[in-house]
This record gives sequence, structure tokens and C-alpha cells, in this order.
Amino acid sequence: MTVAVEVSGLSVALIRGAAIVENIAFRLAEGEVLGFVGESGSGKSTIAMALMGFARPGTHIASGSVVIDGRDILSLSDGQRRHCRGHVVTYVPQDPSVSLNPSMRIDDQLVEGLVNGGERLSRPAAIERVKEVMAAVALPATDEFLSRYPVQLSGGQQQRVGIAMAVAPRPRLMILDEPTTGLDVVTQGEVLDLVGRLCRDMRMAAIYVSHDLDVVAHVASRVMVLYSGRIVELGDRDRTLSRPAHPYTVSLLDALPSVDRRRRLSAIAGHAPAVGARPAGCVFAPRCPHATADCRREEPALGPVEDGRLVCCLYPGISSPRRAPDAAASGGHGAGNEPPRLAVNGLSLSYGSRQVLIDVSLRLAPGECLALVGESGSGKSSLSHCIAGLNSLYGGDIVLDGGVLPKAAEKRRPAERRKLQYIFQNPYGSLNPRRTVADSIRMACTIFREERGKAADALTLETMARAGLSPALANRYPGELSGGERQRVAIARALIAAPTVLVCDEITSALDVSVQAAIVEMLRGLMDDGLSILFVTHNLAVVRSLADTVAVLRAGHIVESDPTETVLDAPRSDYARSLIAATRRIAGFDPNARERA
Repeated sequence: MTVAVEVSGLSVALIRGAAIVENIAFRLAEGEVLGFVGESGSGKSTIAMALMGFARPGTHIASGSVVIDGRDILSLSDGQRRHCRGHVVTYVPQDPSVSLNPSMRIDDQLVEGLVNGGERLSRPAAIERVKEVMAAVALPATDEFLSRYPVQLSGGQQQRVGIAMAVAPRPRLMILDEPTTGLDVVTQGEVLDLVGRLCRDMRMAAIYVSHDLDVVAHVASRVMVLYSGRIVELGDRDRTLSRPAHPYTVSLLDALPSVDRRRRLSAIAGHAPAVGARPAGCVFAPRCPHATADCRREEPALGPVEDGRLVCCLYPGISSPRRAPDAAASGGHGAGNEPPRLAVNGLSLSYGSRQVLIDVSLRLAPGECLALVGESGSGKSSLSHCIAGLNSLYGGDIVLDGGVLPKAAEKRRPAERRKLQYIFQNPYGSLNPRRTVADSIRMACTIFREERGKAADALTLETMARAGLSPALANRYPGELSGGERQRVAIARALIAAPTVLVCDEITSALDVSVQAAIVEMLRGLMDDGLSILFVTHNLAVVRSLADTVAVLRAGHIVESDPTETVLDAPRSDYARSLIAATRRIAGFDPNARERA
């Protein structure tokens, strides 16, 4: 096949010299999708930005070449490079609101790049191209739809429009940065199928950046595994994910939950080294269970193994996915005849003439995790907002520890607000960027437990430890933390109130698999201590790992509510069966088997 993209010797460094990513090299053929995987901070997005000639403030592209369709992007002038962006190489961000202007109609946004961009099409020609692209992304090309504003579209439709904007100029390379994070499994599958089809039909190469190994296994033909800014494994998707050769790839797969079997998840011990503090020898050696003295002394080179993959390890294939111990079957928590900790009775909610929740009833026992699942628009967030008192327009009752809660949070007593805590999906949006970690957690302690001074300081450090946060992070600000660390801060802020019920709204959707594993196991320990959890999620594999019961919500109705094993193994509703069927699995990978690669 024709090579569309060739990258060699690509390095990005701090202005003062320490390398962030180093010696990145790969080729990409027409119609091929290459997946970038690795923990947060591994260099995925830094490389993706460098492929367009971008470097974050305080950094620079130190060396290398990025040849796309015969042109080295990095050797071009600034003006030539701007011409290539959005024409030769395009970008689809994780959040479509980043690429869509809320004040412009969809048709104007799609046409603008074609008229004013590299091709300089006439408006009639651009309109015709837009209609072709809308059909390609399975969206209506009608005047009514194209005249809508982004806010009038669903999340899945917004992401499709973002992809349409990226493919309309017919680029040679499209870069997709976590474009399905936060989407339900059905919409995720549709978007992933769309990406694969567009690449094949338009002979366009693509880079797919993701922390989700299941997603990459579905859309990519090859996988690049990155750790601390270096390639540690690069090869065919099926071989790399079913028979990993590098211990780091193995560790990522160990942390992956399974929709088919409930098991304890294994987070990767330790942390990746900071930029400028990488150890001698193999960069993964401090966290590798198989590291030897040679590994700590000698830096391995990226070289081929028998099946053609490239692996950066002195002993490739020495490890394999480890069988994690099975977790207790769901239903172990909340057993007995105790009254429910939280009860939702006949809750209904309407926005104007549109009814979004219809006679919803739920029971959450002490120490139980109830997972709330369903497609986007099914009413999950509306229901959780009502429970938290963030939406008071509902009918019906919400009962906490035997008492009916006032509908609005501001009308609830301090003790009621303390008992029921809410953790938002986006911790960066829910944490004050001008407060340190300790200040944010301590403030919740002061408000809900009326502790001050040394007592508040002690409780803050104790709760940080409970949430798996190092005391060294106490004086950092949210912008200085990783996504996983920010989410732990949000959890710690909720825990310091000593709640009896925790409402978790998609709190693991943007986390890499290792951090996700650590948070799931932390929540499991909190349930053992008696905490009840309402867990809103699209991820059925996480549901299998954590939840005791599952409520399936569709168009505002509870269509099924049963123990987790019943819903995932023998669902009663066609809708639940469709959600399970849409959940992706890595072909050939059995998380419960132990075999040598």
C-alpha cells in the first residue's frame, strides 16, 4: 500500500532541554488507522500535536520529520504549515464543543473551511461537498438539520459533525484525540465504525489516540504503546493485544475490566517518572515485576521480535497477562432485610412538553453499588441530578435514611447534604482552579463537619490517603495534576463529608485503565466500610467489576433492574441485550488465562 505518513526521529522537549517524547518513528499507509495507547502522561497527545507542527507553551519540537503526502510538515514555514492544517492534516478533539462554534449554524461551520481553507471552493461547490460528507457520516443533509446550532444536537451528532469538518477537505491524515470518551456504547460503536469506513473509502490515514484499549482494538489495525514518551511496543493490533511482548502492555491489559467476568482489577504499581527524572536503564524498570539488574543498568533499544513487532525490552515476551483473583459475586453487599439507604419513589420529570423520566423507582441498600446504565439521552444524568437536589422540577419522592428529602439542595438540611455527596464526570470543571488540593478538601471538611485548624488538617491528610493521594500533592493546584489525580481529589472532597451515599456520574470515563482500576478497587473498599454508591456509567465492564445491581434506563423508563450477573448474563429486555452486544471486547484476549506470549 502507498505510504501516506512517515515519521522519523520525532522528539519534543522542554525549552530548557529535557525530552518529553523522544525518537518517535513509524509509517502509516493509506486507509490505515494506528492507535496510540498508554497511561495519562505517556506522550500520546504531545505526539499527536507534533504531527501538525504544534508544541505546547514551554516546549518545542526538538528534532525529527513528519512527512505527509511527500511534504515534511516540520520543515515548512509557519504560513505553509497553517495551510496544511485543516487541509492535508486535520484534527478531531475529544470534546466536540472545542471544534464547534456555539454561535454558528452547522452549515456555516462546515462550509467556512472549504471556502476559506486550502481548496478555496466556491460556496455552491462547498455546499455540495458538505452534503456528500453529511451522507458519509450518516447525518441528514437537509436544510433543516444544517441550519441547527450545536446545542440542538446530541453528543453523538456533535461528534459526527466534528468528524465531517475534519474529512470534508479530504485530508491525507486525520488525528482523532479520544473522540468517543463519554459516549454511550452504541454511539461509540457507530462513531468507530464510521472512522474505519471513512479511512477505507477515502484512502485516508488516521491516528486514533485513546486510553481505552477496547476502543483501539475495535478501530485500529496497528497499535503503538507509549510509556514515558517512548515507544515500548509497536505492531499488529491482534498480536499486540492478545499476546503482548512488553511488560507494560501486559500491565495495561491486567488493569482492563471484563464485561464477561467479575474480577479484581490490577492497577500498575508506582508512577511514571517525571520529565527530566527518568531513571537509567529501562524507563519502565522501577514498575516492572520482571526487572533485573541488567534492566536497571542497560537501556533497551526498540527492535523486532519474531512476529515482526517492535519491542523495547531486554526480555520481550517474558510475561503475560496475569490471572486476577475473582471478585466476590455481586449481591454480597446490602444483603439482609435492612431498610434502603436511598429510595426513589415514582419519580417523573418533564422539560416543557417532553417527559424525560417516567415513574422511576429505585432502592439502594447500605454498602451496595447500584449501576445506572443506558444510552445518552436516556435520563441517567437527569435522575442523578434530581437525587442530588440539582434539579427540583420532579414529581415523586426521594428518601434518604428514612426521611423524604426536600427537592432542592439549598432547602435540604446540612446533615442531609452531608450524607449525600455528588462526584461530577469532569473534576477539572468541579474543582476551583485557584484552590490547592488541601484547600478544596479542607473547605468541605469545614462546611460539613465544622472542623477547623489542626483537626481539619489531620482529617484532610487522612482522607487524601484514603483516596490514594500522596501528601506531596497537598499544595498543588488542579492544573498541576493528572486527570486521575484530579478525580481522586474530587472523590476525597466528597469522602471527607462522611457521606452515606455517593453519586458517581461517569467518574471513570476519561481515565486510563490503570487509574480506573485503582479507583474501582478503592470504591470497592469503601463499600466494604458501608458506603452506598449510585454509579452512573456507560462502561459495562466496570459495572461487572463493581456493581451489585444494575438498573437499565431507556427513554426515561426503567426497563430492567436486577442483580448484575442477571442483567449481564441473562438480560430480560431486548434493550439490555443490545447494550451488551455493543460492548467491545479485545479479540483473542482472555483476561483470566495465563499463557506465555
